[in-house]
Amino acid sequence: MSEKQSAGLLMFRIRDKELEVFLVHPGGPYWAKKGGGSWTVPKGEFDDEEEALAAAVREFREETGFEAEGPFLPLGRVRQKSGKMVEAWGFRGDCDPARLVSNTCLIEWPPRSGKNIEIPEVDQGRWFTLEEARKYLREAQWPFLERLAEVIHSEDSR
Repeated sequence: MSEKQSAGLLMFRIRDKELEVFLVHPGGPYWAKKGGGSWTVPKGEFDDEEEALAAAVREFREETGFEAEGPFLPLGRVRQKSGKMVEAWGFRGDCDPARLVSNTCLIEWPPRSGKNIEIPEVDQGRWFTLEEARKYLREAQWPFLERLAEVIHSEDSR
């Protein structure tokens, strides 16, 4: 694989006739006090041996503890500031964010200290309206919100 790539799922629901999306906040001390612009679509890296959609479903389950069921709506790809390509799909679902259970990982903290700590990959999840989501979601992932809204609008007009 020539470049790092991630795949993720953007769960959505319609609540009081308004489209809402489920986003997650990264865990660990680096992200602890970061709010706006740090939330993300549940996602993760995958290698050439795994299909992107399968990786997205796996990562969603690992980071949230929730199962994702299709149909999955393709939302395309974006390039983040780091250069990583992220591909996402939307799906209709619902969950109680208080029931989120994330996997954990080891990180070196503080940086270059030689000490490892175990952190949750995700420390919280939350439902946002599209307007709210733009205040919290990483800017590079905003196109996923726009594409989801377009897909939902076109389905509603049928």
